[in-house]
Amino acid sequence: MTDTDTLRTPRASRAVRATPGAAVIASVALVELSSGITQGFLSPLLKGLTETLRVTAAELNWISIANLLASVAFTPVLSRMGDLYGHRRILRWNLAIVLLGSVLVGFSRSFGVLLAGQILQGAFAGFFPLLVGILRNRGGARGKDGDGESRRGISFMVAALVAGIAVGLVASGFVARTVDSPTAALWVPTAAVGLALAVTWPLLPESAARPGGRIDWAGGILLCVGLVAIMLGLGMGGLPGWEWTSPRTLGCLVGGALVTALWVRVELRVAEPMIDVRMFRRRNVVTVSLVTVTFTVPMIGLQVANPVFMGTGPEHGYGLGLDPFATGLAMLPNMLAIAAGALAAPKVAAAVSDRLTLCAGSLLMAAGYLASLAWHGSMPLFLTGTAVAGLGIGFLQHSTRTLAVESVPHDRTSVGSGINELLINVGGSVGAAIVLTVFAARTPAGETLPELGAYTTSWTICAVVSLAGAALALLYRTPKDREARS
Repeated sequence: MTDTDTLRTPRASRAVRATPGAAVIASVALVELSSGITQGFLSPLLKGLTETLRVTAAELNWISIANLLASVAFTPVLSRMGDLYGHRRILRWNLAIVLLGSVLVGFSRSFGVLLAGQILQGAFAGFFPLLVGILRNRGGARGKDGDGESRRGISFMVAALVAGIAVGLVASGFVARTVDSPTAALWVPTAAVGLALAVTWPLLPESAARPGGRIDWAGGILLCVGLVAIMLGLGMGGLPGWEWTSPRTLGCLVGGALVTALWVRVELRVAEPMIDVRMFRRRNVVTVSLVTVTFTVPMIGLQVANPVFMGTGPEHGYGLGLDPFATGLAMLPNMLAIAAGALAAPKVAAAVSDRLTLCAGSLLMAAGYLASLAWHGSMPLFLTGTAVAGLGIGFLQHSTRTLAVESVPHDRTSVGSGINELLINVGGSVGAAIVLTVFAARTPAGETLPELGAYTTSWTICAVVSLAGAALALLYRTPKDREARS
């Protein structure tokens, strides 16, 4: 008897129903907390790493790029494996991969080792799709009540993720302030992910049903190679030896585009594709995908820039002059606003529609970045701007993830969520590459920190991209079946 046959028996269904709902929710929250801590712990340490690891602020953007490139490789495969072989089983392996990466980061004493650990940590992108699969398959709800429960669950998961980022910020900043070792705070994610793996191992239920089938390895490999090549070209473009017109940069960009085009051709001919590209013929799928990319360009693009700005002192002519712990605290308004936006998004969408919620999120982000541009010399006004942008990010974090899941059948829940996570990584990689290019161009020779113009240019670009996202959001149309149920 196969694993799939076993999970289709009544015994497997009873095992899923026997798992207390509170234990499932607590486990989901703990995994997302660990994911957030893994994503947030480095921000307060970035300024210090320029001295400890002897790298420039521009080179630090490679932390985000390496992490995101790995996420692109991990997400589609882990998502599809979860739908086929069980979301809990694959989640356990996923947690183990991230834990291994976290241990490597903790031991790192060079920038290369740190990047290697970040690559393995990039597997955290698989957490969200696999957890959505567990939640959505646990009760098998359909219709209006099922949609509402799914939206509330995703809202809760986003809030837990953001709470984890906030915990990571404060925890690593506190360790950096109180422990003499300059790299002691690098162990923070190891503790978080290890705890999540140990606690959730016996608690999370397995999916009640599996559709059967196989993994489209050819499609997965082509997708990973194509996207990684494109992002490598974007990330390195403009740096010495990687000028935009150099053969290696053009080779990555053009070669990656050709491989991605080949992937589309292969997926159209495969009976069980890794990602069904026919979905992108639908107007709403394309709209949500584009909005996802536009909001993640600034969200992740500024992940390094803003903390470095906060940690830069007056001797450089700009910055807030905060130490690592204070930097972590200064980032809390943004984190709390993201959580509040994610929790409020379901009610906002019910009151004004999904389309206007998407549009409002993008407009709030643009307003926040313009505030940073105008008032970066005042700490209260600068932090207020980050909070306004955070509220918009919260709206979009919830809305895009929810609409991505609702666009696919239940037996492909993780794949639907995985596509959205993939697009988050794509947008984030583009954003990190843009900021890296701006920082590299505005960093004087022999210096580790850029001129103020690097930040003002980055905030301006992020505001423009957010406004473009607001315009794209207006193309979304509420499905007729949802209108009939509302």
